[in-house]
Parts: sequence; C-alpha cells; structure tokens
Amino acid sequence: MRYRKANEILPEKLVELIQDYIDGGYVYIPRKQENKKSWGETSKVREELQVRNLEIYSRYQAGASVKELAEQFYLSEKSIQRIVLQEKKANIEGSTSE
Repeated sequence: MRYRKANEILPEKLVELIQDYIDGGYVYIPRKQENKKSWGETSKVREELQVRNLEIYSRYQAGASVKELAEQFYLSEKSIQRIVLQEKKANIEGSTSE
C-alpha cells in the first residue's frame, strides 16, 4: 500500500474537516469489512509457508533432527517443534475424518 495525498482524492471541505482533527499527521483508513482479505491471500505467502512446513514435517519423519531442520530452514528449534506438532495434528485429524 502506498500513501496518497488527501487533497488529490478527497473534496477540499473534507480535507479541511480532517485537518481540524489531525493537521499534517498520518491517518490509516481501514478497508470495509466486506473488502478485507485474509493474511497472505494477496501475496500467496500462506501457501508458500504451508509447502515449507510440509517439507519440514516430511524431513522430520524421514529422520532429520529438530536441530538439523532449524539450521536448514533458518528457524529456531522451537519453531520447528511447533511446525512438526501442527502438521502431526493436521495429519491425525485428516486421517480420522475420512
């Protein structure tokens, strides 16, 4: 998101009214609820992290240690443990619902 000058997009009277509240400051205007996107939806980061986490879990199951995985993926050992537990739970829930 980039900044846009209020006087280029808003009516002059509205800019003057806003200046009465915050003269020269920055104001964040949030999206309308119906236009909000979930985290990672636009950038596809969510999907990339899911692929990475599955790779970590796969390597863990193949015998890689938490320490090795932390070094390979530049994450803390605690993060690797959390990912492994999360994927383990997802696999258990997925197999019991089928």
